[in-house]
Amino acid sequence: MSNLFVPLADRMRPREFADFFGQEEIVGSGKLLRKLIESDQMSSVVFWGPPGTGKTTLAHIIAEQTKSEFIKISAVMSGKEELKKSIERAKESLRLGVRTILFIDEIHRWNKAQQDAILPFVENGTIILIGATTENPSFEIIGALLSRSRVFVLQHLTTDDIAKIIGRALKDEKRGLGYQKIKISRKTIELLAELSGGDARVALNGLELAVNSKEKGESAVEVTGDDIKEALQRTHLVFDKQGEEFYNLISALHKSMRGSDPDAALYWLARMFEGGADPLYIARRVLRFAAEDIGVADSRALLVANAAYDACHKLGVPECNVHLAEAVVCCALAKKSNILYTGYLAAAEDARNTSHLGVPLHLRNAPTKFMKDIGYSKGYKYNPDFKGLIEQDYMPKELKGKKYLKK
Repeated sequence: MSNLFVPLADRMRPREFADFFGQEEIVGSGKLLRKLIESDQMSSVVFWGPPGTGKTTLAHIIAEQTKSEFIKISAVMSGKEELKKSIERAKESLRLGVRTILFIDEIHRWNKAQQDAILPFVENGTIILIGATTENPSFEIIGALLSRSRVFVLQHLTTDDIAKIIGRALKDEKRGLGYQKIKISRKTIELLAELSGGDARVALNGLELAVNSKEKGESAVEVTGDDIKEALQRTHLVFDKQGEEFYNLISALHKSMRGSDPDAALYWLARMFEGGADPLYIARRVLRFAAEDIGVADSRALLVANAAYDACHKLGVPECNVHLAEAVVCCALAKKSNILYTGYLAAAEDARNTSHLGVPLHLRNAPTKFMKDIGYSKGYKYNPDFKGLIEQDYMPKELKGKKYLKK
């Protein structure tokens, strides 16, 4: 039995493809990355994807299957000195005819200067780089390094993938929980898989905590849906991204901003953010709100919301929480008006019903003599040539005088 002080998620980390679930598009049988690993022909790569999707696990599989020297460092914990030692070790291995794969976890944490320091050794073949990142490589990894690497995008694991991982952990007697008598229904496993949000680590941590919280005896330990929910509340806030509660939280955030209650808006934002909601999704909803519910009453709200979206894109979790908070509070405190929203709906209805109406001749451009001769642009008044507003129709005659923006 393995050291049980090591978390279940680490004990159950796959060491070969037979135990790896998900990411079929990049590591399925016959896929490029799978062939590179199995033939020990690795080139520099970047694994980009959300937490718990297998980036580090793939690096460990490479470590198990490759004939190369394998060095792992964390961009969070390591700096220039650690990198220098790794490079010296790689040079020594190269002199002995052995290649070195350098795995840098969370490579986006390194600044430009630190990434620049790796570049020469990737270029001259001293190391083969494998970088893992949860952030968009286009923004977080320098172009020169990115151009010398192939990016593989990992997706959230499916509920079925997570359920298989849980099942494997329950059966494995050496590294998993198979040495214990555990009674857990298929429905409860599916609930855990669904609430884990596509993150295998969250699922296994939740399962381990639920099991460990039970009294041990001769009879089987029974794990229920309530046990799973309680465990996830303690390890990872329960946030069902597909269920009704997800939409309830979004609705609560919208209505709190619409009701000009910044404190309630902050609370519902925190419920979503801390529960694992995609910050870009939240930012998109706030961006929409800024135009739909505030609009011309305070156009600055749209600028703040757009800046928050940009910050979420560049920074990611957890740093972008304050940017979202600023946008949410700004929207909550701003004056409200929905005349843009209702105005557009009315205009859209007319557009669908009157698509046969032509553009008035005086509003049409006349780039050729023929167009001018048949009346295009005739009678159009160029506004800058006049002082103040001028009388001129801009609607089809059938809609003359129609107003959409009703204050």
